[in-house]
Amino acid sequence: MIDELGRRLVHASGAGFPLLYVLGAPWWVVQTALVAFVFVAGLLEVLRLRVGLTWWVYDRLTRPYEQDNVAGYALYALGMAVVGVSFPPPIAVPALLMLAVADPVGGFLAGDDPTPIKRPVALVGTFLVAVGVAVPFLPAVPALAAAAVATAADGVFLRVRGYILDDNLTIPIGAATAAWVVTTVTG
Repeated sequence: MIDELGRRLVHASGAGFPLLYVLGAPWWVVQTALVAFVFVAGLLEVLRLRVGLTWWVYDRLTRPYEQDNVAGYALYALGMAVVGVSFPPPIAVPALLMLAVADPVGGFLAGDDPTPIKRPVALVGTFLVAVGVAVPFLPAVPALAAAAVATAADGVFLRVRGYILDDNLTIPIGAATAAWVVTTVTG
């Protein structure tokens, strides 16, 4: 049985990475931690999918479609690491916080909604939280653009050629890319 509260708490714990920077750690320390995180998650996924290592936590925190595919936590780690090493802190930090904080809020507000597009209350909630975590780091227009992309990535369930585009990967990369493009254009 999936523990939805546990999934959301694990999600929120990822806020620790950008908060390291906010609390004064050098960005290279955060980047190193993110790369280590993706390495450990990748190793655990190889052990789970290839060797058959199963722990109770996998049963409690992975969704049925993740049982035979790369699990969301590994894509979460990968999305965070890609953003952390590819973008400067003013863009990366809010994108990471959108994944860690706005995504679980959207999931909570959506409830057990099985539709391909989340309910309006979930979309609005995700957007407001995403804007809230972005405005301390970005000007208004890039913050709004990043929040809009994060909301779309969270709120629309996409399947491409049989593969689910996991929002743990698309939220941070999409939000950071949107913030970077808008910041570059409005410069």
